[in-house]
Amino acid sequence: MRTAEPSSKGVDPARLERIAGWMDRYVSERKFAGSSILIARDGAEIFFNSTGLRSVEQGLPFQRDTIVRLYSMTKPVTSVAVMMLAELGLFHLDAPVSDFIPAFNDMQALIPKAVRIDQTEPAPAPTLHQLLTHTSGLSYPFNPGVLPAAMDDADLLFRPDQGQLESLVGQVAALPLAFQPGTRWEYSVSIDILGRVVEIVAGQSLAQFFQSQIFDPLGIRDTAFRVPEGTGDRFASLYTPLAGDAMALNAAKGGDDTLRLVDKAGSSPFEQATLYSGGGGLVGTLDDYMRFAEMLRRKGAFRGERLLSPKTVEFMMRNHLPGDIASMGPQSFAEQPMVGTGFGLGGSVVLDPGRVHVPGSVGDFSWGGMASTFFWIDPVLDLSVVFLTQLSPSSSYPCRSELKALVHGALVE
Repeated sequence: MRTAEPSSKGVDPARLERIAGWMDRYVSERKFAGSSILIARDGAEIFFNSTGLRSVEQGLPFQRDTIVRLYSMTKPVTSVAVMMLAELGLFHLDAPVSDFIPAFNDMQALIPKAVRIDQTEPAPAPTLHQLLTHTSGLSYPFNPGVLPAAMDDADLLFRPDQGQLESLVGQVAALPLAFQPGTRWEYSVSIDILGRVVEIVAGQSLAQFFQSQIFDPLGIRDTAFRVPEGTGDRFASLYTPLAGDAMALNAAKGGDDTLRLVDKAGSSPFEQATLYSGGGGLVGTLDDYMRFAEMLRRKGAFRGERLLSPKTVEFMMRNHLPGDIASMGPQSFAEQPMVGTGFGLGGSVVLDPGRVHVPGSVGDFSWGGMASTFFWIDPVLDLSVVFLTQLSPSSSYPCRSELKALVHGALVE
């Protein structure tokens, strides 16, 4: 990506520097160990900054090529993979997932106000579209409710060291849905299920499909389902301010240490991954993810390589819900605002910045990860932003809304 002076792109350089000060403050207050950011406008890099440490214990700096756990920022990549196969006419989005994974035949859903996992009624198999939009009836173990509790008991979190994707998908299919498909929005493992659909339709592992069909064409070199060989010294440690499990949000309790180490290079499951989680399994770098984000902003193409048609990307970045997320009764953990925000295929879509209470444009497309990572694309302002850090959970601090305010505060044209 070429670089440009911020002022040539309608951005005030002095106001951009406020972002560096904000990042430094998060480090000095021991909220984040370290972080990095890359901002591009009109396809040109206008701002990069990194600060703090990727390993507090070893005193290693957080740098531009630091490798992080992307967690749910994997979901947009998997959604792109699904749409690449859809463009080939290999399926349509209203196809039931049972067409590809027979274990989803004869589904059950919990009855309204169920208090036990066996209080169910018949339900149709979720469609691919319902999986893409988190209206499938699936859930996550860290959400509140009967199904999440059962998933938690079975440890259905799709961690990189949990065997093979096919096995966990089968275990998910054996449980009832939290609600009838299409009736509510709930953040879920649905994109992991779609990762398995990609494997079945493409006849190769999700890792192989990502590498050959997405990463290689975009020039993405340090992003994968396991820390690439020879790059372990660049792999950041993961921290949490919680006293217990950094993912156990139902029982989250603050601890005495705001940067408690929970995963590090040399002993991380991401270094020996066997399960390719389309919902949260990727590790990667700042520049790699910017290439992916820019491909979406440029409507499917980057470096002369086209992954999707402009019409398909426009379709993905539209709101696919009847209204905003909040209107669909979500009971799940929220990484993003739900009021004034819709959901497309792979990310959220701003419907009304005023109702979101965060500066932005109608049509902003974004998503983040559990380790407080975040990206967004503003098609109105030709803006792409990628922010990386490593603190779980992402609900610990309002860093995403603060960052959007800082970036918009630097735009003068």
